[in-house]
This record gives sequence, structure tokens and C-alpha cells, in this order.
Amino acid sequence: MNHISAQELKRRGIAAVDDIIAKGDVHVIRNNQPQYVVLSESRYQELVAEAQEAYLTRVRASLEDVKVGRVEKFKSAEDLLKTLDAGEQV
Repeated sequence: MNHISAQELKRRGIAAVDDIIAKGDVHVIRNNQPQYVVLSESRYQELVAEAQEAYLTRVRASLEDVKVGRVEKFKSAEDLLKTLDAGEQV
């Protein structure tokens, strides 16, 4: 990943990012530590779409589990916690 110091960003402004973002995402380094990441809008939208697809995949899998009966119902949260504490698979 590309990087730029916070001082350089402060000194040069957004032009400093413009120079390197074409090469990929940019870490902004402050106090010798990565503090921020600057993404292009298209890269941001790509990450959002990937996260949404992963979420939908998990929901679909959960619904399939319910449909085929791989879900156990508990009368209370306490009963669920007892099962989990006992090391039983839920």
C-alpha cells in the first residue's frame, strides 16, 4: 500500500494524495504509525459491495439452516448460555 506522511498531506493538501492514489489505496502516516486510509470512490464502492455480498451470503446460509432444521431453539438466553458454557455445539 502507498503511504504519505500527515505532514506532507498538511503541507501539500489533496494534491499530495492525487499524485499517488492512482497507484492504489494510501495510508496516511502520523507519528510513524498508519492512522488513516484514503481510497478512491470506486475502491470504496467496491469494498462496500463486497461487504454487502458477504452479509447477504451469511443471511442466505442462515435461512437455509432454518429451512432444513439445523437451528436449535432455546426457551431463554440463559438456556443458550448454559449450552454454550457446557461446550455443546449449537
